[in-house]
Amino acid sequence: MKEVTIRGRTIRLEQFLKFAGLVMTGGEAKNLIQSGMIKVNGEIEKRRGHQLTAGDRVVMPDGEEFMVVSREEEIVS
Repeated sequence: MKEVTIRGRTIRLEQFLKFAGLVMTGGEAKNLIQSGMIKVNGEIEKRRGHQLTAGDRVVMPDGEEFMVVSREEEIVS
């Protein structure tokens, strides 16, 4: 599993896919999400605006898994 560090406390699923370099465009992210090909914490997620927080796990169609890490939480801790 790969960790992807985000800047704030939350990030929308569509933004996360682009930020992590998993898709090239917002349209590609939209298609993957709305077709039910992305899982968040073991559940299919079809909402592009779903808010991810630290510890959430995103699984791509090929089975590759990513965990959301918040840099903000590291500073606060």
